Amino acid sequence: METEIIGKVSRRIVPFVALCYFLCYLDRVNVGFAALQMNSDLGFSATVFGWGAGIFFFGYFFFEVPSNLALERFGARLWIARIMVTWGLLSAAMALIWNETSFLVLRFLLGAAEAGFFPGIILFQTYWFPSAYRARMVGRFMTAIPISAVIGAPLSGLILGMDGIWGLRGWQWLFICEGVPTVLLGLVVMFYLTDGPEKASWLDADARAWLIDRLRRERTVREAHAKPTLWEALKHPRVLLFGLVYFGTAAAGYGLGFWLPTIVKEFGVSDLQTGLITAIPYAVGVAAVVIWPLLSDRMQERKWNTALAFLVAAAGLALSTYFPDPVHKMTMLCIAAVGMFAIAPLFWTLPTAFLSGTAAAGGIALINSIGNLAGFAAPYAMGYLKDATGGFSAGLLVVAFFPFLSAVLVLLLGHNPALERGVAPEAAD
Repeated sequence: METEIIGKVSRRIVPFVALCYFLCYLDRVNVGFAALQMNSDLGFSATVFGWGAGIFFFGYFFFEVPSNLALERFGARLWIARIMVTWGLLSAAMALIWNETSFLVLRFLLGAAEAGFFPGIILFQTYWFPSAYRARMVGRFMTAIPISAVIGAPLSGLILGMDGIWGLRGWQWLFICEGVPTVLLGLVVMFYLTDGPEKASWLDADARAWLIDRLRRERTVREAHAKPTLWEALKHPRVLLFGLVYFGTAAAGYGLGFWLPTIVKEFGVSDLQTGLITAIPYAVGVAAVVIWPLLSDRMQERKWNTALAFLVAAAGLALSTYFPDPVHKMTMLCIAAVGMFAIAPLFWTLPTAFLSGTAAAGGIALINSIGNLAGFAAPYAMGYLKDATGGFSAGLLVVAFFPFLSAVLVLLLGHNPALERGVAPEAAD
């Protein structure tokens, strides 16, 4: 019965939210491909582009916690639809930018509009999946990131080839073609998502009762061990340190993600070839984000799996700087991708093991918002060091340091698997 219920819930929820995140991530990082034409058209230096790519995360930071609290208050269906419609409109509006100021303002607003989507989905999954299934379900959801690049990178290269149609440049078509579908899917969310098992008319009564009881028992154990208020969760040292840990994965993901098309373009290839080559590490990441979390679930081990994923990401990024040959460099970046894409589904099992209710809504959002400040710092540092040194090696080494630091912090923070599994509170730390 358990396997059947979890399977049905997974088939109903995970592919759909993964599709939503596919468009989310595509809209977030397509500016990296737009830069291949946009930077020269508008006269942006690498530093200006890095600043614009990263300022998205300032808007994201300021609105992340309020947005996740609104999701808990108004329900996932309504709030996720609101997020998707507003960010899709703003993403398409990026086609209208004409100078540095308009670029920076719209990127900031885009971050503010999207704030709360990712932590909202992480919170939403805690409403549906018991802890024993959580890493693999988050992993399946997060396949959207590498798949968005595997499909989106060549697609972005093709859309850039629409240059001149109706008087628009290729980079303008890129923002329009990848923004409008998000608005349409946001409207579908209103009719498809269900806020929680209590409202799931697509489950029979026995299945609903079993799932509600299983989740309630796990929540009761966590709250018996500790039931922090929202404010206590927001200032809890463990929550703040988890934010710093997550900074490492965001630094690796966005530092490389925003600049990888430019790194590949320097191999001397066309825009379409740039898209195809850029997709390779992400294709490797699809396997990593599914297989590694599944193994972690089966082993019921989180701490060492998460730390190892961080170390693999750091090693791949650092070693890539020692290989000027394109094939060798991309091999090292593929190794980095294995760690980078395995990290998040493993990592999110750690804070959700001790947070629930409103504390979970605020705590997850704060961790994500602190970590995603790396989305500003890493692309900006890469751009600044590219202008200063003429290459990407210094920037990649700086970015590689942060996942290494995160691995150390994960080992120091530790994890209580008994509490995660929902056993008696006296078994917890």
